[in-house]
Amino acid sequence: MNKTALTVHQIARPHGFPTADHFAFIESTLPEPAAGSALVENLYWSVDPYHREMMDDVPGGFALDAPLEGRTIGRVIASRTPRLAEGELVFHRQGWRTHAAVTPEEIRRLPRFEGVPLTAYLSTLGGTGLTAYVGLTRIARLQEGEDLFVSAAAGGVGTATGRFARLLGAGRLVGSAGSAAKVGHLTREVGYDAVFNYHDGPAADLLGKAAPDGIDVFVDNVGGEQLAAAVGVLREFGRIVRVGTISQYNTPGTASAIFNYADIVEKSIRMEGFLVSNYRDMQEELYEFAVPHLQSGRLPLDETVLDGFEHIVDAFLGMLRGENTGKIIVRDRTEASSVG
Repeated sequence: MNKTALTVHQIARPHGFPTADHFAFIESTLPEPAAGSALVENLYWSVDPYHREMMDDVPGGFALDAPLEGRTIGRVIASRTPRLAEGELVFHRQGWRTHAAVTPEEIRRLPRFEGVPLTAYLSTLGGTGLTAYVGLTRIARLQEGEDLFVSAAAGGVGTATGRFARLLGAGRLVGSAGSAAKVGHLTREVGYDAVFNYHDGPAADLLGKAAPDGIDVFVDNVGGEQLAAAVGVLREFGRIVRVGTISQYNTPGTASAIFNYADIVEKSIRMEGFLVSNYRDMQEELYEFAVPHLQSGRLPLDETVLDGFEHIVDAFLGMLRGENTGKIIVRDRTEASSVG
C-alpha cells in the first residue's frame, strides 16, 4: 500500500481566470480511519464548473489552505466499521485527494450494472447526468416534440441534455459550442440538429439562423448574451432552465444579460434555476431511465478522461477553458492500466 497521500489545497483567491498557482499539492501520511469509519483509496475524480464559484470568497466556498472537495469514486482499503467492507467501491465527496477517511453516512454504494463502466457514475449516472435529467423532466417538464436550445452543449451537462432530450422525444435540438470540432461532434455524434460556434458572431443572429421558428425550452449553462438571445426566440409558454453562468465565472463584475423583460410577461415565459443537490432523491429514477439505454448502446458516454491524479488541476483549468468534450474525469493510473 502507498504510505503517503496527496491532497490539493486552494492557496489563493483568483481574480478572474484561475491558474495552477492558486493550488498546491500537499503530501502527508495516510489518514488513519477512526472507529466507525474506513480509509478509501480514490480512483476516479470529477472536476466541475461549480468548483470555480467555490474558489471565491463566498458563503459555503472553499477555505484556503484546506483540502478541496468534489465527487469521487474510491475503493475501501482499510475499515474500522462492519458497514464498509475492504474492497468495496463507494462514491463520496472527499475528492481532490488520493485517500480519504469516510463514514458510512458519507458514502453511497454504487450498484454495478453489466456493461456500464465506473466513469459513468461521475458522468451520465452522476451529478452531471442528474442535472440534465432534472432540468428536462422536472424544471422544463419537456413534452414530446418540443424544440430545445442548449448552451455549452459540448460540456458534460450539455451532451447529457442533448442525448436525454432525444430519448425523451424532443423535436429540434439546437446547441452552442466554442469550436468547429465540438460543433461537428454534437451534430454527428450526439444528435443535435443545428449547432453554432458562439465565436462566429452575435448570439442573437446565430441562434436566429439555427432556430428560425423559435424554441420551447432553453437549458442555460452560460448566461450572458446567449440567455438574452434565447429570450428573444422563445415561443409562448417557453421555459428557461438555469443550470449555470459559466460565461461570468472568470470575469467578476460582468454585466448581467440584457433582454426585453416584457417578453417574459407577454410570452408567459418561465425561468427557473435549481441545485442538483436538492434532487438527490431522484438518483434511482435516473438509473431506471438511463441504464437500459447505456446497456443497449442508445446512450453513449461523452467523456474526456485524463490519467493521473497529478493532472487534476490541469483537468479543472482545461474544463474552464472548454478543452473537454463531454464530462471531464481524472482516472488513477492503476485503473487506466486495468482497462487498457
